[in-house]
Amino acid sequence: MESLTSRMQAVQSPIIPVVGELIKNSPGTISLGQGVVFYNPPHEAIEFLAKFLAEPANNLYKSVEGIPPLLTALAGKLQAFNGIEINGENCIVVTAGSNMGFMNAILAITNPGDEIILNTPYYFNHEMAIAMAGCRVVLVATDENYQLRKEAIAQAITPKTRAVVTISPNNPTGVVYSEAALRQVNQICATHSIYHISDEAYEYFTYNGVKHVSPGAFSNSSEYTISLYSLSKAYGFASWRIGYMVIPKHLLVAVKKVQDTILICPPVISQYAALGALQAKEEYLKSHIGAIAQVRQLVLDSLNRLQGLCSIIPANGAFYFFLKVHTRMDAFELVKQLIQEHKVAVIPGTTFGIDDGCYLRVAYGALQKETAKEGIERLVQGLETIVRS
Repeated sequence: MESLTSRMQAVQSPIIPVVGELIKNSPGTISLGQGVVFYNPPHEAIEFLAKFLAEPANNLYKSVEGIPPLLTALAGKLQAFNGIEINGENCIVVTAGSNMGFMNAILAITNPGDEIILNTPYYFNHEMAIAMAGCRVVLVATDENYQLRKEAIAQAITPKTRAVVTISPNNPTGVVYSEAALRQVNQICATHSIYHISDEAYEYFTYNGVKHVSPGAFSNSSEYTISLYSLSKAYGFASWRIGYMVIPKHLLVAVKKVQDTILICPPVISQYAALGALQAKEEYLKSHIGAIAQVRQLVLDSLNRLQGLCSIIPANGAFYFFLKVHTRMDAFELVKQLIQEHKVAVIPGTTFGIDDGCYLRVAYGALQKETAKEGIERLVQGLETIVRS
């Protein structure tokens, strides 16, 4: 049978499985690639599974937007941590991860051919979702420190623009946007009657006293702000697939149509686990993120030895550094050499929409201190060997 042409041919292939196959073929490789944490969900999450199993009706479909106890718990978290009040103007929808929340949002607010503004470097799954929806990505470059360029965002808006996307703390750069910058983007969106999609999956991961800011908490922002959250990172929930979105109430019908078609309801067993995770004591997040902060400093100290070979932009969030390597090598070819010759894996910057140089994303959240130390040493030595050869 001849291969059929489909819209998926215009969508880039996910890079993580590609790099994963290279790692598989090079046993002993330490991965500084995938963006996950080293720790497990809190014991409260596991304990709540018994509550799920105790109720036979839990094997049936539940509410499209999430089970009521979890929605209540999330509303409390949003008020306490994000300063977002759930009221008559907005609402929560639980999703199978925040990637699904993004897809829900794009399908709910666009028609084919509409435009979505992404700041580069972008998160690759955002770009892929927009392409799948038959929409057009409009790219706006960030500045030399990967911070937002508000004037450039405003200039990129056309009659077809439906949303501006921000990610703070950022994937892949690790930078955190200031409250002033996010307020300016929010105001631009309000002025042009478009949406501000704020991806906050790394909300807890900030360092050096930097505080996370949620645009959904700004006054009068409920009507046009879509906020995306995830349990995958902070609670070690990657495979449980639970995220949630805060959306304007007028989008609920559209979002429910999307979610009911693709998912029906978020996995109820995972929702119970999420409800348990939210009961965890503050020390759970504090201790684990504190451990990642120590690894972050170790990684930064090692990367600083590459001054002259790489540009390293300060980043006070998430668990990434985005390196510019001073070489004419193709980024993916460099990644392959690092895996095959030096047993360390990172992700090429081309995946994040950066092709005007050789960039690498270094992820440090998945590793304990000693493994991270070994991995970053391999990366430093590998870059010194390859780039200088």
